[in-house]
Amino acid sequence: MPPPLLTYGFDIETDTAVDGLDPTVAAVVAIALTGDDLEIVLDGDERMMIADLDRVLTELPAGVLVTWNGGGFDLPFLRYRADLLGLRLGLDLRRDLAGIHRARWHGHRHVDGYQLFRADVGASLRLPCGLKPLARFVGLPVIEVDRERIHELTPAERGAYVASDARLARALVARRPHWAAGIDQVPSGT
Repeated sequence: MPPPLLTYGFDIETDTAVDGLDPTVAAVVAIALTGDDLEIVLDGDERMMIADLDRVLTELPAGVLVTWNGGGFDLPFLRYRADLLGLRLGLDLRRDLAGIHRARWHGHRHVDGYQLFRADVGASLRLPCGLKPLARFVGLPVIEVDRERIHELTPAERGAYVASDARLARALVARRPHWAAGIDQVPSGT
């Protein structure tokens, strides 16, 4: 039997003082990586955070980055911001035929929890497939903030929030018996 896959919850927060959904104007203001005995929260200077994240990912044992809508938002947003800042990342990001971004980052593969849940769980339970509604539904502790006021949070509040979302994505995906079948198929080294 192969060893279990290492997983890392991953999430970003963006500047909501401007349009936080638009990478042409909004910066990344916090990044979290979580796992067994691991919690890394990066904040401060955007360029430094993104460069530090890339470096950390080279140092961690290869695993699976677990996001919630990471293929639709987090990873393309980070790619755009890195390009804008002139940073080279080990992020291989490709859009598939359905318009979903698939990724590898250095030795890490990626699975998007939202994509795992939306078609079957969302449709059969008629439940919104947002991270927080699903987490509450299964009894996981959720940190709630006003999503339009992320920019008003203290660094400690923002750090707790981004880390919580990374942990929730990882915990929800772990509840799916065959979650590994949803890992993005992006060839290594191409």
